[in-house]
Amino acid sequence: MTAAAITTVLIDDHTIFRSGLRELLAEHGLVVEGDAPTVAAGVQLVERCAPDVAIVDLDLPDGSGIDAIRRIAECAPGTAVLVLTVSEADDDLTDAVLAGGCGYLLKDAPIETIVAGVTAVAAGDAVLSPRVAATMLARMRASGRQTAARARAQLSPREQEVLRLVAGGMDNAAIAQELFISPHTVKNHISSILTKLHVANRIQAAVRAVRDEIL
Repeated sequence: MTAAAITTVLIDDHTIFRSGLRELLAEHGLVVEGDAPTVAAGVQLVERCAPDVAIVDLDLPDGSGIDAIRRIAECAPGTAVLVLTVSEADDDLTDAVLAGGCGYLLKDAPIETIVAGVTAVAAGDAVLSPRVAATMLARMRASGRQTAARARAQLSPREQEVLRLVAGGMDNAAIAQELFISPHTVKNHISSILTKLHVANRIQAAVRAVRDEIL
């Protein structure tokens, strides 16, 4: 799916940020069908417009963005949710992903990264801020606890390598280059990982890897 064919809505309570982001997304070829400052208004907007992607902040005046993600997943399952937030907290990432979010980026990301994230989630992929991924991995290394042996035993050594790079925020092309394998092989490994870990996408796999200390 090309950027020009992607429809979006914005749910963020900061008027200036929302207006500026709307202009930047439009300049990069995305169609912004509307914006809203609250959970309630945002969910109504998604129901009305049925966009490809809803860009959602986590801090909203009438509730959490997590609530918005859950409600969007229920009322508009065809709309992918990309979280755009200032929060680098592990718990926020975990809650957003488990609620149905397909991507998690920070607000200080370059507009090109945000546009790429929108394009990715619209195509059914998942995206994760490398900085947030690094924080998760640092917490995992600092914990010093034993890994989840059962889950780890299900994964081949190569799948564990791929999962570690996914948790580090790498996309398929970067993983292929790092491991000297083809992108198609990476895709097959990720599909196997998702099946073995009983998760729906690569972000959920990364969150599971950290939460259950699989790596």
